[in-house]
Formats: sequence, C-alpha cells, structure tokens
Amino acid sequence: MYRAIFLQVGATIIAALAAGLFAGTRGAVSATLGGLACTLPNFLFATRLKFVAKRPGASYPANFFLGEFVKIAATVGLLVFVVKEYTDLHALSMLIGLVLALQAGLLAFWKKS
Repeated sequence: MYRAIFLQVGATIIAALAAGLFAGTRGAVSATLGGLACTLPNFLFATRLKFVAKRPGASYPANFFLGEFVKIAATVGLLVFVVKEYTDLHALSMLIGLVLALQAGLLAFWKKS
C-alpha cells in the first residue's frame, strides 16, 4: 500500500520540479499542492486500512468502501481549499501535479517487485 504513496510523492516532486522550470516558484508550489491534495488522503486511507486489517472481527470491505468515500471527499475538499486560499495559483501546474500523483498510484500495481 505504501509503495503507491511513495510513487505519488515521487511523481509530485517531479511535477513540482518541471512546473518550477516552466512557471517558476508559483508553478512549483501549485504542482506540489495539487499532488499533496491526492497523496495526503491516500496516506491516511492506507494507514487506516493497515490498522483495520489487524483488528479481529472488523468488516474489512465496509471499512474499505467507507474509507474510499472519505478519501475522495477529502481530496475534493483539499482541492477546493487550495483553489480558494492560494491566491497565486497556477491552475495548469496544479492539475498536472494532481494528475501525475493520481496516475503514479497505478504504477505500484503495474510493477510487481
């Protein structure tokens, strides 16, 4: 589970560096915020699933689906917060950071070792 999150952090760093080259500091910060809006809820979700899996008698599928719903809501909430609060936002950089972080999670399942 955590490998996907590490890949998302790596993709966010790469997106921030690339956005920094093209849009300056504004782009780097925007890409970082976009990537973190995806990575932070995923980290919290993975941590919760890790603890639920160790509890005897816990309904893992119910916790998974409830956690997934909360994760999506938290991601959307963080994105709305970033858009409203960060006045110097570079929207394209934020979206690139978000998309790369979202797609990096798929690499963890594609790469077996």
